[in-house]
Amino acid sequence: MLATATATAIALGAPQAEAQSNQPKLKIVVCGGHPGDPEYGCGGTVARLTSLGHEVVLLYLNNGGWPPTSPTERIAEAKKACEILKARPLYADQENGHAIVDNAHYESYAKLLNAEKPDLVFTQWPIDNHRDHRALTMLTYDAWKNSNQSFALYYYEVSNGEDTLQFSPTHYIDITDQEAMKRAACYAHASQTPDRYYKLQDDVAAFRGIEGGYKRAEAFILQLRSPNDPLRLLMRP
Repeated sequence: MLATATATAIALGAPQAEAQSNQPKLKIVVCGGHPGDPEYGCGGTVARLTSLGHEVVLLYLNNGGWPPTSPTERIAEAKKACEILKARPLYADQENGHAIVDNAHYESYAKLLNAEKPDLVFTQWPIDNHRDHRALTMLTYDAWKNSNQSFALYYYEVSNGEDTLQFSPTHYIDITDQEAMKRAACYAHASQTPDRYYKLQDDVAAFRGIEGGYKRAEAFILQLRSPNDPLRLLMRP
């Protein structure tokens, strides 16, 4: 099921940004179990993509509400984070901590995702300690499979070692220049103790940077049988 290609370091420097502006604009959906997951896992990549004029949607499986934090508060935080990243929020309307994976939810989730007509989709890694993350991945993978692999599918990591396990990247994206924007988007989720969780995720970014040859990087795995590899093309040096 999962890609095993040799990991490839991919970067976009300032001289290449102008050339990229002439490429067709793509539709990208970043799926996360809760508000904050896409921001922490690949907020730097989202910032880079939107800066190039690509359209990005953050699709959350649920609204993140969990006592004492209300759904209204979490939705407001996600709205602020998306504004910082220049992305659009979208919700699959499941309940935090009670993800359902059955035929009805496979169908409703696929309908929601496919209505966006994405060129590429990022989702969470299936080996993860949070059941909402695992459920999200199964729903996203099923939507991809039953769309006849109509979009490129990538996996991202969150809080590696605490949530994500056994993650072996195929792509590294340099986010050194986007770190401040990613930090702001993550700190927009003020109810979620960002002082603790951002430090953990930033340690992951620093480690992936060492692997990829950058100060900070975000790492991804390309799903085998994806129709193409637009992330490589978008970020080609």
